[in-house]
Amino acid sequence: MTPLIRHLASYAAYHRDHRNVLTHMIGIPLIVFAVEVLASRPIVTIGGMAMTPAILFSALSAIFYLRLDLRFGLVMAVLLALGAWAGLVVARLGSGAYLSVGIGAFAVGWAIQFLGHYYEGRKPAFLDDIRGLIVGPLFVVAEIGFLIGVRLEVRDAIDRPQFPASS
Repeated sequence: MTPLIRHLASYAAYHRDHRNVLTHMIGIPLIVFAVEVLASRPIVTIGGMAMTPAILFSALSAIFYLRLDLRFGLVMAVLLALGAWAGLVVARLGSGAYLSVGIGAFAVGWAIQFLGHYYEGRKPAFLDDIRGLIVGPLFVVAEIGFLIGVRLEVRDAIDRPQFPASS
């Protein structure tokens, strides 16, 4: 089993209820956006280029995703780059807007997540394995891919029982 399949299968075990998966498609992007906004300060200019903790966070996360899978990793890298850019835009609006958008998106995203886990009847994956925090966004991208008919072999591998049934 590849690391991609192992991570997604482990995360998927906590997300079997379709309502929970749906809430994650809204909540996780909001949380990632909020983190990118809140990590967009301080802004330091290096060689005429703005640098923020969000940009560093996005780059390191993109490396993780690219190492797991090139195709999903490229999608994640683009989304993270867009999020870092959006965070930088919001961070430059002023402290009130920056904090309102960042904290608001974070609170709403988590509220939606916990609603999903209420439907699921199971605690969030990251409470058992902190890696769930970085696998969650990849799970959302993968689920959207599966919905549009992309990477179905990955979906099938995730859904396949990990251990053969004994007779």
